[in-house]
Amino acid sequence: MKVLLLCHAFNGLAQRLFVELRAAGHAVSVELDIADAVTEEAVARWQPDLVLAPFLKRRIPESVWSRVLCWVVHPGPPGDGGPHALDWAIERGLDTWGVTVLQAVHDYDAGPIWAWRPFAMRPDAGKGSLYRHEVTTAAVAAVFDALRRWRPGATAPSPAPDLPAQRGRWQPAMTAAQRAIDWQHDDTATVLRRLRAADGMSGVRDTWFDVPVRLFDGHAASAEDLARAPAGDLVARRGPALLRRTADGGVWIGHVKRGDPPGPKLAATRAFAAETQALPELAVPLQRDDATWDELRYRRHGAVGTLSFAFHNGAMSVRQARRLIDALAEVARDDARVLVLDGGPDFFGNGIHLHDIEAASLEGGSAADASMAAIEAIDDVALAILQMTDRLTVAALRGNAGAGGCFLALAADAVWLHRGVVQNPHYRNMGNLHGSEYWTYLLPRRVGPEQARQIMRGRLPMGAEEALQLGLADAVLADDASGFDAAVAQAAQALAGDPDWAIQVAAKAARRAADEAQRPLAAYRADELAAMRVNFYGFDPSYHVARHHFVHRKPHAWTPRHLALHR
Repeated sequence: MKVLLLCHAFNGLAQRLFVELRAAGHAVSVELDIADAVTEEAVARWQPDLVLAPFLKRRIPESVWSRVLCWVVHPGPPGDGGPHALDWAIERGLDTWGVTVLQAVHDYDAGPIWAWRPFAMRPDAGKGSLYRHEVTTAAVAAVFDALRRWRPGATAPSPAPDLPAQRGRWQPAMTAAQRAIDWQHDDTATVLRRLRAADGMSGVRDTWFDVPVRLFDGHAASAEDLARAPAGDLVARRGPALLRRTADGGVWIGHVKRGDPPGPKLAATRAFAAETQALPELAVPLQRDDATWDELRYRRHGAVGTLSFAFHNGAMSVRQARRLIDALAEVARDDARVLVLDGGPDFFGNGIHLHDIEAASLEGGSAADASMAAIEAIDDVALAILQMTDRLTVAALRGNAGAGGCFLALAADAVWLHRGVVQNPHYRNMGNLHGSEYWTYLLPRRVGPEQARQIMRGRLPMGAEEALQLGLADAVLADDASGFDAAVAQAAQALAGDPDWAIQVAAKAARRAADEAQRPLAAYRADELAAMRVNFYGFDPSYHVARHHFVHRKPHAWTPRHLALHR
């Protein structure tokens, strides 16, 4: 089929469908939903059999849906409708939810149903995490169910899908008042539910230090945290987060947007650094139990050590990079045979922290200087992994990776992922950035110079199977995230117990020494950073414009030509 993907933004779900549809042999072009006339032009140019809308904020125009079969992917079960479907499911504490593929008609979420898939609501997961995993997995399955029911010229599914006996209903947009937190009376479970339902663009509106603020990234405080924190309001700091008391406990708030209109999303400790500098820092050891939250954690099981760095949305600030370097130095003193680097549950990594850099420019500093400091810091992380030659290292991608996060994974000896992972191993979509993280060394050694050039020029999302075929991944261990951790643990133990482990480590060290003799890592880094200086300080402002638009979610003015094949 010829499919036109019509979406408000080319988000994770749209990218996954793009990857899966192309892998299944369909011709796929993308149009961002900018204006009705633009959509009409895209349909006229591409002449699709199907317009598929996985993420929209406006109606598809009647001039399109009345002439071409249009499917909308709705993150709710049959009968559910409204713009905040997943928000309400979290707020109401539902155990199961679903995704529906329905035909576009005049009214929102009211057309014939072509397919639907239920899923279990993961306890303690926020809206963004559910969307990236359960919703996306169910949506892909439902779209392919619908495709199996499609026939040329069909205006209804054949056979019709089985629908649940109890149907959903239209739900209005959730208001700011319905999302509000009463810190004096709401218990921890209520506070976390509100934060998780508002995860993403909106956040929970609140007022801190007489300043309007939007809250994101909430984590329950442990009994140990609370025992060490005095009673009151905001009572302690840890990493990016501030601890605020609830009626029966406390919640760590990791990120906020300060002001009205809101500014960049920043670590709470940075956004309110002056106001909270006197609060105690409740540091915790890297190796600890599951109940005590922090961005970084190390676990040891037999001969395998696992280092997690669950940075919010996969972005790495200078502060986070330095913490990760310190953690790698601590882990290097442990005698584990295999080190698994598993990032966070939603992203392995997405490179430098663009919101942090934007904040520097808004505070009167230099965005170029902040950008340079950020790329140098993440380069130091990659270098620390590359220089760990006394053990085997594995990058386990539990979630997606983009830009510098992809190449940070390639610094490990092996890359493992599951079939739901989408990577974007390129930089140029962010204002023609050249990129660093030693990619000019890491990518060609895996895929060859010509394939490396094609990947970087193509700027397209890449699914797990393609990554495996090209050499950007070494193993696909599970169908989705739900079975991945167990599969990684088993494979890592097998790697640590391999009789040839010592031979593999010696060969790795010898390869690294030979590569260093041929061309030092410092030379790759110097060349990359020279190109980055041109991006940051040069006459072309493309990177700074792209970063500003990304941080402030400026609407797209056109669809990038590498996605819009019809153009």
